[in-house]
Amino acid sequence: MASGLETILALEVPVIVQIAERIMTVDEVSVIAPGAIIELPKSANDDLEILVNNKTIGTGNAVKVGENYGIRVTFLGDLDDRITALGTGSGKGA
Repeated sequence: MASGLETILALEVPVIVQIAERIMTVDEVSVIAPGAIIELPKSANDDLEILVNNKTIGTGNAVKVGENYGIRVTFLGDLDDRITALGTGSGKGA
């Protein structure tokens, strides 16, 4: 059974860091061009959401790591919530 658990723990899942979300009309989206700025309803100092399977599992602050961006985790939900987020079906919190 341990090898089954090791296999599951080795699975790779996409982790999304969401800056913000904004609703726009189709007309507004159709006129977006390179160089356009889309204002987001969030302060630059606000925490960013960390999502797995489109479910928020925590929050953090954007940081620069060399030439890349990273996220410093400031809050993480409990392990049960993180495991539930990995599932696609209904479960606790779904």
